[in-house]
Amino acid sequence: MFTLAHELAHIWLGESGISDPEAGNIPEHEIEKWCNQVAAELLVPLDELRQVYEPDSSVAVEIQRLARLSKVSTLVALRRLFDAGFIDQATLWQSYRQEMERIRGLDRGGSGGGNFYRTLGARTGKLFARAILSGALEGQTLFQDAFRMLGVRKTSTFYEAARELGVML
Repeated sequence: MFTLAHELAHIWLGESGISDPEAGNIPEHEIEKWCNQVAAELLVPLDELRQVYEPDSSVAVEIQRLARLSKVSTLVALRRLFDAGFIDQATLWQSYRQEMERIRGLDRGGSGGGNFYRTLGARTGKLFARAILSGALEGQTLFQDAFRMLGVRKTSTFYEAARELGVML
């Protein structure tokens, strides 16, 4: 969300940006700083943050709550706590390092690929996916067309998708 809002700010400004994908870097270019500030204020307005901030919570708990509430990353929520003056710079960087470590820990051990069958309905639309699966199983749609429209390569994947979406038992 932050990246999208940041790029939107570039469009509003009518200026291209300098890409720096490294998280945690503070941009040196004024345009990048301005776009970051616009994106942050758009996603987590300081006035609203001041109304919902819970000072008795730990920083780690608060950034999780604020991230869910504002639909931003915990790192954006952390930065906004600093921008609002709720934490000092030392706390910002200590919390940043802890949060990055927590995020890196989430990546360990997972396949990282998601579940094809669970996301098929969201990606294509359940109604569409069911219609294509049913049409192919009933002979109204060619299997090669159904495979192409659903992003399926193997017959076993096709039949498993049909079972997962309740088209066949």
